[in-house]
Amino acid sequence: MEREKIYVFDFDGTLTHSDTLLLFIRYVAGTPAFLWGFVLHAPYLLLMLLRLYPNWKAKQRVFSHFFRGMPEADFDDRCRRFAHTHPHLLRQAGLEYIRQVREQGHRVVVVSASVDRWIEPFFDFLPQSEVRGDEKSAEVKVIGTEIEVKSGILTGRFLTPNCYGAEKVRRLREAVPDVDGCDVVAFGDSRGDRELLAMAVESHYKPFREKGAPH
Repeated sequence: MEREKIYVFDFDGTLTHSDTLLLFIRYVAGTPAFLWGFVLHAPYLLLMLLRLYPNWKAKQRVFSHFFRGMPEADFDDRCRRFAHTHPHLLRQAGLEYIRQVREQGHRVVVVSASVDRWIEPFFDFLPQSEVRGDEKSAEVKVIGTEIEVKSGILTGRFLTPNCYGAEKVRRLREAVPDVDGCDVVAFGDSRGDRELLAMAVESHYKPFREKGAPH
């Protein structure tokens, strides 16, 4: 019996042309506040680049600076607006490839270190009844770094570990319990995708660029 295929994609850099965290912050905060916020956090970011400070801590500090205290409803609204006004960030070859595999009835999962709430609206354009009609394959499943919300207000902290490296594989197995019984086709573009690409029976590094979609 042929094993089911699951197509698993990184988001930033793989399906997009740019990192969405920085663009989302700039979109919400405006350019002056964006630049000032990164000046304030420059020491932590430098230490992170030198691998002397954990990536997730630097990322959470920046996220907290801009979004701590924001109502959840306002944050989600900005996520939707950002995605719907920035479709040009997506690689068209990647979108077409996702359309094709969904039409064939395969499940599609996006696993990203970015916050899941601003990734999900990028796939609103895909009709949810487009595939077989069963719930399992009827949508693009997004797994990302989750944020903490208390009483409807963002705390500025992450609810889950940064979805990066080995954490991508752990979260994938948690969200898709039968994944190890399937043939994973994985797509990534950075060292944060190494473990994901290594677990796949078929892997594609930096796809959807000049040469278009993989075959």
